Amino acid sequence: MVTTSRILGPDGQPIRIGELREPQTAHLTSLHHEVGNHPSRGLTPSRLAQILDAAEQGDIVGQYELFEDMEEKDGHIMAEMGKRRRAVQGLEWQIVPPDNASKAEKDAAATLSSLLDGLDGFDDLVFDLTDAIGKGFACLEFDGWQRTDGTWLPKSAIHRPQSWFQLVRGQYQEIRLRGAAGGEALQPFGWIVHTHRAKSGYLERSALFRVLVWPYLFKNYSVGDLAEFLEIYGIPMRVGKYPSGATEKEKLTLLRALAALGHNAAGIIPLGMELEFLNAAQGDPAAFQLMIEWCERTQSKAILGGTLTSQADGKSSTNALGNVHNEVRQELRDADAKQIAMTISQQLVYPIAVLNGLANDWRRCPRLKLITQEPEDLAHYAEALPSLVKMGIKIPRQWAQERLAIPEPDGDEEILVVAAEPVAPPVVPEPAPSKAVATAQTKAPATAAEQLDDTLQPITGQWIERIRNLVQQAESLEQIRDGLVELLPDMSLEQYAEAMAQALAAAALQGRVEILQEAASGR
Repeated sequence: MVTTSRILGPDGQPIRIGELREPQTAHLTSLHHEVGNHPSRGLTPSRLAQILDAAEQGDIVGQYELFEDMEEKDGHIMAEMGKRRRAVQGLEWQIVPPDNASKAEKDAAATLSSLLDGLDGFDDLVFDLTDAIGKGFACLEFDGWQRTDGTWLPKSAIHRPQSWFQLVRGQYQEIRLRGAAGGEALQPFGWIVHTHRAKSGYLERSALFRVLVWPYLFKNYSVGDLAEFLEIYGIPMRVGKYPSGATEKEKLTLLRALAALGHNAAGIIPLGMELEFLNAAQGDPAAFQLMIEWCERTQSKAILGGTLTSQADGKSSTNALGNVHNEVRQELRDADAKQIAMTISQQLVYPIAVLNGLANDWRRCPRLKLITQEPEDLAHYAEALPSLVKMGIKIPRQWAQERLAIPEPDGDEEILVVAAEPVAPPVVPEPAPSKAVATAQTKAPATAAEQLDDTLQPITGQWIERIRNLVQQAESLEQIRDGLVELLPDMSLEQYAEAMAQALAAAALQGRVEILQEAASGR
């Protein structure tokens, strides 16, 4: 049976297919049954310093157990980290082919996109990787690989606590499973390991929570002091008086009664003893509240880069400053998304591509991209782009679609098109009729009035056009009157005489026609 393949892992060694079928930690039962400690209980400045020093010397268990307690017990840290982590989880993603991709590489990108889209728990995988934002690194173990319908895919990805691992320093810092003799190296194609640095340096010192430990400690002290203050200064003082000669048992009974009155508002005392209530002591808790607020503001600045996206004090919470702080938070989201997308591409997309024959070189492998581009103003681009194109500026279509957050349509997917305007049928010019046909088609005037209209049309048409222009240009009725007087001489007496002669001739002819028609009809 063949146990190795020609597929090489990141270390250049052949991948053992048999090792991919089950998780690496399946045989490490000691880690699975390990019960964590809670270093935050009774934490003091000296104890905190010891935990941090031990992490720098290689023992990171206490530090990462403290990080777990901080996220679990401090509601403010939990809320702020939740904002930053879920901002990345909520992003859309896509698989993009390499630059100048061939048809095979584009087809491989489409296949990988379909495989990842059908992978159960992908959103949870992204969220678990964001655990590295606060703790420096996060390790997700594949629960084995399985082959279904000829396709290799991981069953699931399980988050493993940071306390399971140790950091080995050398030329490169390596994350290994905790164990004897320097630990156990992580199996290729068996893990997704994401490192996320809040600052430069070794992993044990570059975690964001290293910055938050001291505000967390000071805040705990202030909360405890405030609780003690409220207990002492918020409850009236009770004084018990016992008679002289009282026994120790009677004194203890009176003391218990005083304590019961403070919490239960009920108690009993022997006859002859007295209770006296004094006014509550005066004090001001503002100092404790000020310290708590300072710690929370420091935590917000470290996690989100500002405070106005978390809480408003009514003094500095202007809209402009709030927008600036929100832009800072978006920059953090984009930086987080870029790092996580690279990790997923290297340690999830690439193994799936290699095991299924879709790629054999990381440099030409399709990669996952988390979309952080905000959609631009569609109306603004709709007005600007056509003008720029007419000016001869070459604008890539892909660039415009990314700016407007318009996805590339699939092969057979319906797309919007401009509605075609109705086209008028072509007009075929008719041949000019002959003179005889034109004479036959021309309808002769039926009455003398019509003949008179036709006769006067060339003259009256010009006259009417002049009157229309006069009325449009005139500013008063007087101007129209004077203009009409000036227009009268333009029609000479010869023109009037000619028109009247033609009109009389037409009337005579019309009369003869009517007499002939009456005679023919027998009237």
